[in-house]
Amino acid sequence: MSNILITGFTGFIGQRLVNAINGQIRVLSRKKQSNYDTVVCDLEKELIPNNALNNIDTVYHLAGFAHDVRDALEIEGLYKKVNIDSTIRLAELAVKSGVKRFVFVSSVKAGGLPIFERCASEEEQNEPDGIYGETKREAELVLLDIAEKSDMHVSIIRSSLVYGPNVKGNLELMLSGIKKGWFLPLPETGNRRSMIHVDDLVRAILLVAKDNCANGEIFIATDGTPHSSREIYNAMCNVVGKSIPKWSVPKILFDMVSLVSPHIKYKTSKLLGCECYSSSKLEALGFKAIKTLKEMNETDF
Repeated sequence: MSNILITGFTGFIGQRLVNAINGQIRVLSRKKQSNYDTVVCDLEKELIPNNALNNIDTVYHLAGFAHDVRDALEIEGLYKKVNIDSTIRLAELAVKSGVKRFVFVSSVKAGGLPIFERCASEEEQNEPDGIYGETKREAELVLLDIAEKSDMHVSIIRSSLVYGPNVKGNLELMLSGIKKGWFLPLPETGNRRSMIHVDDLVRAILLVAKDNCANGEIFIATDGTPHSSREIYNAMCNVVGKSIPKWSVPKILFDMVSLVSPHIKYKTSKLLGCECYSSSKLEALGFKAIKTLKEMNETDF
């Protein structure tokens, strides 16, 4: 059995990854975890201890700093400290400690928004999306360099929007809003957004960790089926047991509201815009998503 270290263990993805792993697990966490060997370390304030990776074979690095409600520029240092500095520190310790395999869970934001109408691949690199995407991209580049200069197997997964049990962020807000009746039905604009169920993402993470062809490579993870924002809205109605409305808010209203300020324009663009990515490179390794958004029910969220 492998000896495994996981960062971001308490997060949405980390909790599902822990349940899927067969091995001796050590976690890096701010607080002592009663059921696991724990390296106590707050990545926002502390350096990862030198002995954190002793006797570890595989590292799954999920921890990151994202989605803070404060102005990103005001806390740029925290993004860099957690997303870049801690990642580099962890990878360098991994090489020194003889770790065999290192998987970094990044984000499609590191590759930027799609440039063309088609779903973007790993090769179609755009400017990273925001400070989060910038710091994830910088960490990726350092890891790829480490992969070239060491014997450690390094793989990077860029995840698209993740859904599933105990989902957080905008999807949680949308679910809650639909359930309580204040999130109004979105128009069908034909936009395309890529998503992936958390359990399928975990399967992708485990796949790139063991497949030798994944060494030194970046893989985008999606469920292979882009969804319009209205399709996502309809699926969420099914999840919370609500009837799907036969009407929608006209898109022209969103267009008018977006003229109020750049911030509102950004928000409406995120809600109704296209963010479509291709996972064909990952599928070439044998990956195929099992779960689809249309089949989800309340137990899947």
